[in-house]
Parts: sequence; C-alpha cells; structure tokens
Amino acid sequence: MPTYKQFPLADTAEGLTEADILSWHVKPGDTVTVNQIVVEIETAKAAVELPIPWAGVVTELHVEPGQTVEVGTPILTIDVDPGGAAAPAPAAAPASAPAEEEEMKPLVGYGSKAVVTQRRARKGAAPAAAVAAPPAPVAPAPVAPAPVAPAPVAPVAPRGGYVPLAKPPVRKLAKDLGVDLHALTGSASGGIITREDVERAANGTPVAAPVVDSGSRERRVPIKGVRKATAAAMVQSAYTAPHVTEFLTIDVTPMMEFREKLKKSREFAGVKVTPLTFAAKAVCLAAKRTPDVNAVWDEAAQEIVYKDYVHLGIAAATPRGLIVPKVRDADSMSLKELAQALTALTDTAREGKTSPADMANGTITITNVGVFGVDTGTPIINPGESAILCLGAIKDQPWVVDGEIKVRKVLQLSLSFDHRVVDGQQGSEFLADVGALLADPAMAMTY
Repeated sequence: MPTYKQFPLADTAEGLTEADILSWHVKPGDTVTVNQIVVEIETAKAAVELPIPWAGVVTELHVEPGQTVEVGTPILTIDVDPGGAAAPAPAAAPASAPAEEEEMKPLVGYGSKAVVTQRRARKGAAPAAAVAAPPAPVAPAPVAPAPVAPAPVAPVAPRGGYVPLAKPPVRKLAKDLGVDLHALTGSASGGIITREDVERAANGTPVAAPVVDSGSRERRVPIKGVRKATAAAMVQSAYTAPHVTEFLTIDVTPMMEFREKLKKSREFAGVKVTPLTFAAKAVCLAAKRTPDVNAVWDEAAQEIVYKDYVHLGIAAATPRGLIVPKVRDADSMSLKELAQALTALTDTAREGKTSPADMANGTITITNVGVFGVDTGTPIINPGESAILCLGAIKDQPWVVDGEIKVRKVLQLSLSFDHRVVDGQQGSEFLADVGALLADPAMAMTY
C-alpha cells in the first residue's frame, strides 16, 4: 500500500526559525530521487536549495511560493512506495499504544533536530486506527474506542470558494484562540489577515479597515528575508555597541599609479585589481599592529576575544539586498590572492549564490560606498565585530604637494568602531596605518 512521508522545512543554518518559499522544482505527480533538489527557499541569510532524502512520487505541495514558513512545518508530501500492493488496514491499536511514527534524519548541514512525522492515510480510506478489529469467536467485552490518527497537514478547506489569506503562525494563533478566519477581513495589503486582526476578533473589538491601495503612487513590500535580517542586525548593533566614527582624507595618487603598473605586469595578467584590493591588504596589515580592531566584546562571558586571524567581510549590494560574505584568513593571502578571492566573492554574491556559512563569523568588515560616487559614510558595525572601514569615491581634487597645489587622486576613509573594545587611540592608529598604506603602497614593506 502507499507509504506517505511529509518533508518538513529543515533548519539550514544555526538559529533559523523561518524561511520564505521562493520556488518549487517539482509538482504533484512528479517522480523524485534521493537528494534531488525539490524547492528553493530564502532564509535570513541566503537563498538555499533543499534536497529531499527519499525517492518516490510527490503527492502534495502544502505551501505556495512567497509564503513564509516556520521551521518544522511540513511543506511537501511524498509517496515513497507508489507501486506497493494494496493490503488490509491493520486492526485498531490499544488505547495506550502510540500512533505509528517515522523519524526523518536531518539532512547534511541541516541542524541537529530530528523531525517526527506521521504516516498518512490513503485518500478515500479510513485511518488505520479507526478500523474495527475482526469479530472474535466469542462475544467480546466492551473495548475502549481506538485513538484516531492525527489528520495530515493540508490547506484550510475553502468555504464557498473563499480561502482566508494568512501566514501559518497567524493560522495557528487563530486556532489557539478559537477564531474563524473565514469570518475576518484582513487589514493588510491584499486582504491578508494579520495577528492583530485575529487578536481583535478574539477580544471582540472591531477589525481595522483594510489598507486601501492608492494605485501607482504607493507600493508595499513585505519585510522578510535578507532585508529583515539586515534590519534586525543593524538595530542590535546600533543599540548595543557604542559607535565612534573617525575620518581621514588621503592622497592615493601613488596607489593608483601602482595599480596601473600591476595591470601591465605578467604576474597580474587577467587579475582584477581595484582600490578595494589595496584596502583589504591594508586592513590585514594594520590589524596586526592594532589587534583591538580585530577583537570582539563577549557580553555573556564578560570577555574581550582577540582573533589571531582575519576573516574579512566585504559588504556587497545584491538584488536580494545587502549581504556581507567573508574572505577567510585574508591576512594569510598575497595581494594577488586577495584580488582573486574578492572577485570570486563579489561574483558569487551578485548571482545570489552566497551560502549562509560564507556570511558567518567575520572579524572586521570593509564597505565601499565610493562605487556609488559617495564621498564617505558612517557605517554601522556588524554584530560580532568591533570595526568597519568605509571607502569613499576617489576623485580628482586640489592637494598641496611640496608647497604647491596640484590635482591629485583623493580618497576619504571613515572608520566606525566599538568604543567598549577600541579606544580612540587604537582607532586613530589603525585608521592612520590604513591611510599610510593606501597613500604609499611601498609602506607595506615596513609592516
């Protein structure tokens, strides 16, 4: 007989609580193999493709693209024995016996919690636990009613063709409070029912009027995915780490001339060397002289943790929003290796293929607003770090050289740092070191 298994949304990264369904790669009736990609989701950190751990035939998709789903929620049902022969349903289990359960082992890298699912009854057939046992030769004594197996997860049955628009957590809240979603009119854009709508209904207060679309003059976009995670991280950082920002303006004409020399060298043929490449090398060298900027404040342990390595974060603007992938052990790389690593990192980020692991555990970050023609900024420190360097635009400006005013390539730097870890002296020394290295790359020989 058919054997049904439900595929729950797995924890693809430590601490993941929910994700958005981006797209399905399968549909009901499709045959799938072990580890075949069946769905693409967007977490707070990245877009991730999920493989299924079983082979079989897809029977049902429980969520639509665009929905936000909590971890552990079944999103797909599969028949793992579609060719199985029909067999009589088993007799009802004793009242004290638990319902038959199967355990789905977590996929590789999907967290540590196992997800327990119930075998689903065949459509049109009564649940196995509800079938009466065959009559005994003698009149049986009264038997306690058999437990009824839990019903499979399925969309809310439409009433008169209307299906309430609400996210899974809101549906659960309505169920817990005894509120009929069919009787509500959602106050969010598009008629979506919110938690507030359910709570108002439970308290007997009038439901707020739905949002009126103002046509082409307004556009509402749900806050989720990368945008939601970025906002939470920035608020956390701004309200926990006392930020100090310092500024430095430097003449980087020698750096730009050195860049042109490298372009013509055989060793750097085909290698993309940018001002960001020089800044990355400068940060790694300067961090060795001022290790405070590469440390972090551990509030729980009441310790300052000094890192003897540099996992360099690079803020990247992508179609999915701002992300900060890391160059691991950037301090051990040569200038050429850094250039190649930065190119690969930014290309992967723009394609939306950066994995959650590649955005974790940074030690210090660089953000480059100069690519947008902006002179400087006051960046917010990434949580788990103590400093972030901002590069402005390189522009031709008048500059005093040997007592004469000349046109030079000028760059503004800004450094935001956590004043719990980095004092003004250390922050100033680090910024001055970075500036000196960019103003004269030959200074690297002295570090």
